[in-house]
Amino acid sequence: MGNALKLERIGPSEWSLPRTGAMRVPGRVYAAPETIAQLEEDVRNQVAWNALEQIKNVAALPGIVDAALALPDVHPGYGFPIGGVGAFDLDEGVVVVGGVGFDINCGVRLLASSLGRADIDDRIDRLGEQLYRTVPAGLGEEGKLRLSMGEIDRLLREGAGYVVARGFGFPEDLTYIEESGCVPGADPSAVSSRAKQRQFRQVGTLGSGNHYLEIQEVEAVLDAEAADVYGLRVGQIVVSIHTGSRALGHQIGQDYLKDMSAASGKYGIPIPERELVCAPIRSPEGARYLGAVACGTNCAFANRQVIAHLVRDAFVDVLSLPANEIRTVYDIGHNNVKVETHTVDGAPRRLLVHRKGSTRAFGPGREEAPEAYRAVGHPILVGGTMGTASYVLRGTQRGMDVVFGSGIHGAGRALSRKKAAKRFWGETVVSDLARAGIRVWAHSARGVAEEAPGAYKDVERVVGAAVDAGINRAVARLRPLTVLKG
Repeated sequence: MGNALKLERIGPSEWSLPRTGAMRVPGRVYAAPETIAQLEEDVRNQVAWNALEQIKNVAALPGIVDAALALPDVHPGYGFPIGGVGAFDLDEGVVVVGGVGFDINCGVRLLASSLGRADIDDRIDRLGEQLYRTVPAGLGEEGKLRLSMGEIDRLLREGAGYVVARGFGFPEDLTYIEESGCVPGADPSAVSSRAKQRQFRQVGTLGSGNHYLEIQEVEAVLDAEAADVYGLRVGQIVVSIHTGSRALGHQIGQDYLKDMSAASGKYGIPIPERELVCAPIRSPEGARYLGAVACGTNCAFANRQVIAHLVRDAFVDVLSLPANEIRTVYDIGHNNVKVETHTVDGAPRRLLVHRKGSTRAFGPGREEAPEAYRAVGHPILVGGTMGTASYVLRGTQRGMDVVFGSGIHGAGRALSRKKAAKRFWGETVVSDLARAGIRVWAHSARGVAEEAPGAYKDVERVVGAAVDAGINRAVARLRPLTVLKG
């Protein structure tokens, strides 16, 4: 292991990892000093799974442009660090399994209601219970939408639009989903029958692990202009949905570890860590993997669309709130790979951008944002912890210039799930949160322990580092009131 790995401070919350060995570009980390200290301590202690070593490995991949990047929620992942960003030249670069991960297009949808806190206080427990009954959650839980093999293929090609056409939500929802809820290039033939079979009954399910659904209150507005554009106000009741492509995405990841390992050998690409298996972007293997990832991405958009519909149903049943008074603010993923145009050395350049536990964070003026948001940039949706807060941020021009328009996606883990389960007791976490005014509806006590607030970094510090570095800007802080966990 590289004991010589040492970060050099180059700006506010900005650090450089100089090129050594096989690195083709430097590493660059945007983080608080406390996070940097932990990263370096892991190297000194020769921790086998550490993010700095992973940044170094990503920086050695063919065709990488500018730097291997890590954002303030950085922590070790499979191959790529979580909170990692890597952009690759289309002709010389590679597409990397670890740069996407196993929960393809895991992301967040934010729904905003017309209600204030006082409108739900006396019925919030009923609403939580109704969501617990209405939204399938937990390991292996099945949804209400049943699909044939042909219908699965349509969903993988058409994404959220397919389930909207089936009656789940409104056409206007699609305007406020990244890529309008459907990325191009999806190739269902690149997805195994096993992956499709695992997804037959999982569309519209929350899953387990770090996935959640939260009723939240807008606790503070930090950027009045952007909050007004997004339709957010202090005291407003909103709902965050955090989940991804479920079993289908995970199976795609498993399937392509083997396929891309063979491709790495075929094209003579050295692989320092198993999940960094890759193939040239222009190769048949690379194209096939990208076609499968697009399917997983569309599946996740459809999954969150169905869950949003179920959330509206619960609000109608408990509060008699018309479904059209719960609108989609935005839906965006944070485990993706996409071809994008960015300015490099003063000229526009098409690149394949991997974001692993990082979200697209385009600033003002980009046509990819919904027209209504274009003047300020689209929202960045940042999950915190059950006991703290979540955030809405937005991109900046500096973020476009130095991190390929990328943003943080959450607080970032401080403890592995295994360590958290040993340190925390699920029932105790639930009772502690209840005393703080946060009700938890959970399908698994162990799952709550693994996701205890103490298992995560301080979200205020993480958001503060992104803001200090100038790559993201804070718009609103959201306080959890009711949490649904798998």
